[in-house]
Amino acid sequence: MQALPADMGNVRESQQTVHEAEPPKKCVPRRKPGNERSLANASGYEIRTFLRLAFVSEYASKSVFKAMEFLKIMIDVSEIVQLHVSTVADWHREPMENRYENLLALICQQHQFNYQLWHQEDIARSPDVTDSEIASVKRAIDRLNQLRNDWIERIDDWLTRYLAEQQIDTSTDAKQNSETPGSIIDRLSIISLRIFHLEEQLERTDTEASHQEKVRSRISICRVQQEELAGCLDQLLGQILAGKMRHRTYRQFKMYNDPSMNPYLYQRQTQLAS
Repeated sequence: MQALPADMGNVRESQQTVHEAEPPKKCVPRRKPGNERSLANASGYEIRTFLRLAFVSEYASKSVFKAMEFLKIMIDVSEIVQLHVSTVADWHREPMENRYENLLALICQQHQFNYQLWHQEDIARSPDVTDSEIASVKRAIDRLNQLRNDWIERIDDWLTRYLAEQQIDTSTDAKQNSETPGSIIDRLSIISLRIFHLEEQLERTDTEASHQEKVRSRISICRVQQEELAGCLDQLLGQILAGKMRHRTYRQFKMYNDPSMNPYLYQRQTQLAS
């Protein structure tokens, strides 16, 4: 990967060469030799700053295009988090709708399954529902959970295809992360649902102060977890896109929903056939 220039002050000096009439401007602090950062490890802000400065510098011929190529394939984790947060609020006011495209459309669909699953789980624990209703809810939970996991795999499959399309090679010493980007996105989806419903608790007027305090404490913890998870996803994606981390879809192969794998289902079919 192309390294960020060790001396960003040279960029300003090249600007002054082009515009000699301009008064001297304060340079960007110089980096110490050997303290270069690669684009793979740079933040989105650093890359955008580098692009703005490099367009008028000696690096424009090479580094800019490398940086633009890297920036093009970056996935904005903050946009994923915002999708989760905003759609949960929207879907509580209006019918569910997926307005997104490409990867974000897959993420939104996976989020919809989590949203429906959350509310089915609430119904399943209600003491007022009948046994037949519980059976219906249980089947809905099984179906939604299967779809939720299927779409985690679809998100990871999208990334696999994208890496191939961009011809991103994985280094021979790249490590394998135990959790895929799709799995982390699923966890971010669930935590956005948890935060929304915890915040609903603060609107109740039938609770004690101790309940409200417990809710506030949990919201605070969940927000820290949300931020940390987003940071982990951002770091993992950066390493995968830089070829420093291997990516593979983790196939879960849920057996209980497969009539040919679930002993109760295929034995029952055999009994009925005989």
